[in-house]
Amino acid sequence: MHSAVFLIEFGAIILALGLLGRFAGRFQFSPIPLYLLAGLAFGEGGLLPLGASEEFVAIGAEIGVILLLLMLGLEYTASDLVSNLKTQYPAGLVDCTLNALPGAIAALLMGWGPVAAVVLAGVTWISSSGVIAKVLGDLGRLGNRETPVILSILVLEDLAMAVYLPIITALLAGVGWAAGCLTLAIALGAAGLVLFLAVRFGRVISRFVSSDDPEKLLLVVLGLTILVAGIAQQLQVSAAVGAFLVGIALSGEVAEGAHALLAPLRDLFAAVFFVFFGLHTDPASIPPVLLPALALAVVTALTKIATGYWAARRAGISVKGRWRAGGALVARGEFSIVIAGLAVAAGIEPSLGPLATAYVLILVIVGPLTARYTQPMAGFVGGVLARRGKNAASPEPARVPGPRETVESLDGQDAGDRS
Repeated sequence: MHSAVFLIEFGAIILALGLLGRFAGRFQFSPIPLYLLAGLAFGEGGLLPLGASEEFVAIGAEIGVILLLLMLGLEYTASDLVSNLKTQYPAGLVDCTLNALPGAIAALLMGWGPVAAVVLAGVTWISSSGVIAKVLGDLGRLGNRETPVILSILVLEDLAMAVYLPIITALLAGVGWAAGCLTLAIALGAAGLVLFLAVRFGRVISRFVSSDDPEKLLLVVLGLTILVAGIAQQLQVSAAVGAFLVGIALSGEVAEGAHALLAPLRDLFAAVFFVFFGLHTDPASIPPVLLPALALAVVTALTKIATGYWAARRAGISVKGRWRAGGALVARGEFSIVIAGLAVAAGIEPSLGPLATAYVLILVIVGPLTARYTQPMAGFVGGVLARRGKNAASPEPARVPGPRETVESLDGQDAGDRS
């Protein structure tokens, strides 16, 4: 009986996710907000709370995070990451400063403490690579001059996660400074070692994993990823970082083949992850934090636009391209939810989960709109201001007086002179 209830519940979840994904695809927007809303509906306090399948959904959600980070790592080669670090690190520093500080300040103003401030800083800092990549493809901008600037910022954010996630894991676990420093040292050492091995021996590693049989390739890559993620988590390093590093180590045809095979699995378990996050958020807890979430969304949308504009200007992109770059970076998504999910699991602050849910829901909907309309709106506003400035600067043309006005003025002048 228990297994029958589990199958019914889990089957209903998967079916609902499929229908929601089709609905989002028809209207060409990200399905992430719909998945979060589904989690709110199935969770405690929702319309149809789950029971038997919640534990299995939790395991699926963890696999979803691992696959998200693995696929992200497969997008980049180690040499690309190293070159991006050398040339685009100033843009990464500006991105971190402008977008992490609002989250940290907001947490401190709400009295949540320093640990929650570090967590919320990460939530507001990291853009959604998946949503942004999809939006750029839908808008036909993958070949634009500003697109490499956008991708460079996203790559730097992903690299920063290799350092940030171990710090968060240590802070949430409440370990001391010594243990925290050891965890960070292990994470940095592992990241450095993997980058070194990927640059020097990437072909050897890929040849070892490579297989002409899709089934064997899928099993080897998936097994290796979950194994490394488990070892990383055992060493108090985030499992997501381990999966990301495995993706970086694979390159060439192996990366392309693994990407094609794992994409459906990634989409499935990522959707389960978003539902699981929603399951642990009581819908009644969102209205009290909706106003702070909206204010934070407005501020960080503007700071992301400023980040993209500055980075594109530094790269010599035209004004229109600068605005397009800024508008494309606004969307938040998977990473923000991953970070908030770690805090929710640790029980660090009850209101953090609802705030992050509302925040991501707002920006994952607004993000595609800013990507599409920031540059036209900036052009329209700039044109209005230019016309107003031109009208204010130009003097009114001299009016030629009529014959009667000329006679009257001369009569008045003569009378004044005589007096």
